[in-house]
Amino acid sequence: MTEPHLNLIAGAWVAGDHLSENRNPSDISDVIGLYAAATAGDVDRAATAAAGAQPSWFAQGPQPRADLLDRVAARIEAAATEIGTMLAREEGKILPEAIAEVRRAAQIFRFFAGEALRIPGEALASVRPGVDVEVTREPVGVVGLITPWNFPAAIPAWKIAPALAYGNAVVLKPADLVPGTAHLLARILHEAGCPAGVFNLVMGPGSVVGRAMIDHPLITAISFTGSAVTGKTIARAAVEGMKKIQLEMGGKNPMVVMDDADLDTAVAACLNGAFFSTGQRCTASSRLIVQAGIHDRFVERLSEQAAALRVGPALAAESQMGPVVSTAQLQGNLDYVALARTEGCEVLGGERLNGPTEGYFQRPALFLGARNDMRVAREEIFGPCAAVICVADFDEALAVANDSPFGLSAGICTGSLKHARAFKRGAKAGMVMVNLPTAGVDYHVPFGGTKSSSYGPREQGRHAVEFYTTVKTAYSFAG
Repeated sequence: MTEPHLNLIAGAWVAGDHLSENRNPSDISDVIGLYAAATAGDVDRAATAAAGAQPSWFAQGPQPRADLLDRVAARIEAAATEIGTMLAREEGKILPEAIAEVRRAAQIFRFFAGEALRIPGEALASVRPGVDVEVTREPVGVVGLITPWNFPAAIPAWKIAPALAYGNAVVLKPADLVPGTAHLLARILHEAGCPAGVFNLVMGPGSVVGRAMIDHPLITAISFTGSAVTGKTIARAAVEGMKKIQLEMGGKNPMVVMDDADLDTAVAACLNGAFFSTGQRCTASSRLIVQAGIHDRFVERLSEQAAALRVGPALAAESQMGPVVSTAQLQGNLDYVALARTEGCEVLGGERLNGPTEGYFQRPALFLGARNDMRVAREEIFGPCAAVICVADFDEALAVANDSPFGLSAGICTGSLKHARAFKRGAKAGMVMVNLPTAGVDYHVPFGGTKSSSYGPREQGRHAVEFYTTVKTAYSFAG
């Protein structure tokens, strides 16, 4: 066993009050490492250090910030295999996907290195003679970042990078299940020369660390990605503290397959959207809404390809789908498989699998004959499970797609420009895909949804400035 991995507070590595084991979901006998769990006192020290460091970090101007983010991007890219291997071991994503995610994190840091030099502002003519008006953007201060386990490199990157680019200081709490990837990112930031206190890592349970961050008066903004239930709890608490909030809270994403779709394109998009990354993506295609004329051919082809997916350890070269992240997540998935049968679906796959090692392996599941009012078609499962809903025509497909408490991503496979155009305009979702998987987005464009999927300004791209800065209007009269 290696030395314990510590929290980073005020530029120093600090022990918490106890250590937590980080285990490999592909092989639960593999203890990846011991990670320090922070206390509420540690959060206080991190927030205090961040508040003390932030003014000078902003006052230095954009060039040091751009230079730091560029160095971080280069170091992440150079260590992509090391970080990707850690990510695959602790989250269960197959190694090629894990390394690709790490490289995406490097791209995000590099993008925001450029954005640090392009912070927008305006000079406006006043309605009063001789008066000048300037509209500028300034950092919000100390930003608390609470990140999930399913993208332990990319999501911290798309929160940390803009926060630092726009002159804020950061307190990061990664998900309990994936401290290793976050620790490697923290180490890179520290070794790349991030000033003490500007970036802080506090690992540990949300009930302790997350709660302390939300309640801390020096943390002026919270960006959270996770469940809708937790997000709403954070929103209520943040309002009490008058904190700025940004919430990304999941989805039950529809993929419509029309009769005129190219069958190979539709099956490939749905296979990717539903089952890649073990279905553990908030943008996963969990409702497949298929027009009657193509339904049987689509189901036959998709079920064959889903059954053929090779499920196994994340680091095994032959694996096409890794394990579920934890025993609790696996049990939840299996409960939904049982519920699908109870609700009247024909279930293909979905059972627990025995692998070469003791891990949380599950066969991909299709719930055939589903209706949109079933729980399996309304509740986010967050696993390799997709409900197939048969519809008569485009109008019914669009109505079913929109009949959801979520509105993150939506897709359609069609050869009709008319249907594609109508779906892009009619889908009640923040992101719409045509002949592409619902999962998979570019790093330089806005990310987010509607309804219970998102709250607050968009993440990623140039739109990130809306959350990580505040607007100041200044008037000048020369006399």
